[in-house]
Amino acid sequence: MEGRSLDRPRFVLGDGLRGPSVLFVIRAVQTDAPRGELEGTMFEAPDKAEPSVSKGLWIGIVVIVILGAAAGYFFIESKGAPARQASAGAATAPKGDADPVRDLKIQRTTMDKDRNGTTSVWNVTIENKSTGYSYSSIQYETTYVGADGQVLMTNKGTLADTLGPSEQKNCTANDPLYPSGTARYMMKITGATSTAQ
Repeated sequence: MEGRSLDRPRFVLGDGLRGPSVLFVIRAVQTDAPRGELEGTMFEAPDKAEPSVSKGLWIGIVVIVILGAAAGYFFIESKGAPARQASAGAATAPKGDADPVRDLKIQRTTMDKDRNGTTSVWNVTIENKSTGYSYSSIQYETTYVGADGQVLMTNKGTLADTLGPSEQKNCTANDPLYPSGTARYMMKITGATSTAQ
């Protein structure tokens, strides 16, 4: 081994240890420097990875989608505006006579007993199907039927609520007595005071 000293051998501590972005290399080389000093680099510039699709392309796609959605929304809204104006014009002139039995529809009823178990408490949802009349002083009839199909009792009452055209409202009614032996119960509208709108 000519030109090399045995007490200063050339060796590599780490060469080519590559992480995802850093190259770490330490080399001990034969130099005229005092023993034990190392020469080399610790960090090298990472390899640059080029993105497969640029950000500008994605931004352009998002902008086009948003503009398309906005255009579709405004197109649909502009087609519906004449129909809404026509229906608003029709609502100003009521057609035919007021008929509370036809116009007032019970959507849902529930009946509970009070805490003593003697009074019926009705919760009823009523919808006014008329577009030209409002109704107040709504008259109703409740019927209680036993297990054998016989009518046990019929009560009549008036709801103080007012329903405007095309309005839906939850109302409460109290019957004075809950008959024992009730298997089924029902409520129907029998009349109301109408006002043209």
